[in-house]
Amino acid sequence: MRFFPYEEPYENQREAMDRIYNTLVRGQNVLFEGACGTGKTLSALVPALEVAREQDKTVVITTNVHQQMRQFVAEARAITREESIRAVVFKGKSSMCHIDVGYEECQTLRDNTRALVEAESDHAQLERRQRDLLAESQAGSESAADARAAVMDELENLEEQIEELGEANVCDHYRNNLLDTEATDEFFGWLFEDVRTPDEIYEYADERELCGYELLKEGLEGVDLVVCNYHHLLDPMIREQFFRWLGRDPDDVIAVFDEAHNVEDAARDHASRACSERTFDSALDELAETDDPRADDATNVLEAFRDALVGTYEDSFGFGQRESVGDNWEDVPISNEDRRDDLTLAFLQAYSGQGIEGDLEAARKLGQQLDEEYEEAYREGETATRTECQTLEAAAFVAAWMDEGTDQGLYPVVSVRRDAGTDEVYGRAELYSCLPRHVTGQLFEAVSGTVLMSATIQPFEVTEDVLGLEECVTMAYGLQFPEDRRRTYAVETPALFASARDDPEVQTEVEEAIYDAVRMTPGNTLAFFPNYGEAARYAERLESRTDATVYLDEPGVGAEELRQKFVANDRAVCCTSLWGTLAEGVSFDGDDAHTVLVVGVPYPHLDDRAEAVQEAYDVAFEGTDTGWRYAVEIPTVRKTRQALGRVIRSPEDVGVRALLDRRYSRRAKSDLGTYSVNGTFPHEEREELLDLDPEKLKFAMMNFYGDHDRYAGEPPAP
Repeated sequence: MRFFPYEEPYENQREAMDRIYNTLVRGQNVLFEGACGTGKTLSALVPALEVAREQDKTVVITTNVHQQMRQFVAEARAITREESIRAVVFKGKSSMCHIDVGYEECQTLRDNTRALVEAESDHAQLERRQRDLLAESQAGSESAADARAAVMDELENLEEQIEELGEANVCDHYRNNLLDTEATDEFFGWLFEDVRTPDEIYEYADERELCGYELLKEGLEGVDLVVCNYHHLLDPMIREQFFRWLGRDPDDVIAVFDEAHNVEDAARDHASRACSERTFDSALDELAETDDPRADDATNVLEAFRDALVGTYEDSFGFGQRESVGDNWEDVPISNEDRRDDLTLAFLQAYSGQGIEGDLEAARKLGQQLDEEYEEAYREGETATRTECQTLEAAAFVAAWMDEGTDQGLYPVVSVRRDAGTDEVYGRAELYSCLPRHVTGQLFEAVSGTVLMSATIQPFEVTEDVLGLEECVTMAYGLQFPEDRRRTYAVETPALFASARDDPEVQTEVEEAIYDAVRMTPGNTLAFFPNYGEAARYAERLESRTDATVYLDEPGVGAEELRQKFVANDRAVCCTSLWGTLAEGVSFDGDDAHTVLVVGVPYPHLDDRAEAVQEAYDVAFEGTDTGWRYAVEIPTVRKTRQALGRVIRSPEDVGVRALLDRRYSRRAKSDLGTYSVNGTFPHEEREELLDLDPEKLKFAMMNFYGDHDRYAGEPPAP
């Protein structure tokens, strides 16, 4: 309890802390589901800090949601008021660099700057030495005169070196880090007086012309707590460097993942790799400019792959399809059940040489040499930017495509998009990772222990399988707020299958239920739909009927800007997609919204990637229905549960949560069979779901809100 910053924990919070503490002491993993109000952050952070203090470890707490990052900072600051801890909030270099250069450029600048500062320091020491020797020689010492001559030779060499380094690319901010030790000491004193955000660090360092990112890296060693983004742990290369900056082996780290239902997709993204047509074009231009004899072999293999890529997506276009390609990447089907994918087959047919493996090796070695030359040119100041070797990148990708393309966990994809500037269509090849446990399993096995927490992480056994977790302790705590202040309805409107969405009768029934819910809500209503198209459809239908202000969330619209407009109103409905940014990580507290609707079962678009993930899960977990359940149904219900959690954020809140689709209903399970999703909800939430006929929704809501005196005056006439 020394790390608990408040007077008393919530109900069940002390029990959760005790269980998590005991699990982490044993070096095991925790899956922790807690609804809003259960105090998940402190339930995990407090025992993790206690174990870390006892066992000399560092706690790393990570999230991919900006609002949660701010919450972590607030909790860490509260803890420092009670118990001394050294806490750091860490972001990537791109958000903290004062001169906006890439990682490779930054590394070169650091090396050059350090070499220059060290050379100048050596020069200053030798200059003092030669002055002392000069005084001794003038006093008659012959040995001092000989020694001074040797020192003068060293000084001359150093001056030439300093002149060369002075012409090279250096970073003045990092130079000040190295030279102004008083300023850097002041920085670390300031840093650990409180829990500083990356923006605060950037501003502090910028005012003093220091490199805050490099200082922050130096300050990581020996800290008690680090708050960071997912990629610091999920990207294997970044993770290795990150742990090195911490001065910790993986076994000395306790990892806490917040919003852990997102880890699956995040890990999949980190494990996937792609290479665009533009990269191949640049590599071929690069090879055309070198007279190295290996360039012909490298060109032979990379040009064949590039031509196969272009030919594959061009052949896929039907009448008018090329003209309809937009600014976002769109997948082109290339997979085959009984043979390699279309791109690989086209590549093998287009290639004519002594051997793909040998040509790729030539390309790789030549690429490494060119990359070293680019590094040297940038280091010496011959170029203003550090050129990335496209030949090396393209060769590594083609090698991976040929070696790993048959791996069950990797799915070959071709995508196309239109360049908004040139209006040209171009493509990319991608090895899409279907099994995230290839990334997460290694991480969880390496660290001392983990806590994965979320309001929607059940079913636990599925999370364990998908992420490759072993030796897990599981715990779940539902809403701790008074049950009589909320109602959760499964409204038996027609099942909104994709095939039924354009049916006028279905639309009318769904519209009536939404209209009734909005009309009976004493305040604002959130309405989530399977996609933005459905949100727009019903927003338009509502505008002609309701007196509430209708807001439509659309792709590309700032979520926070829309949220502020919505909550500033006291009689509004916001229509959005369940797969948009408002469905999680955004709170609607108090009177911000009283009713939340989820219309339909918002299954994602089932494209070839989704099918590949299902097939990979079927094979990995040995079940014909496992892929559908693990990859589609459970993530969809988790999204639904996340949306329901946008309201009822405190014990004082009063609200209605309604699922509009009979597939959510308990009494429709026997009729719908496998189409029913009622059984996918955790038991406690199923018990709270009340089946309701659509025409009774308005009466149920009127009675509920009336019982809580939420109407100003008489309730609306039902």
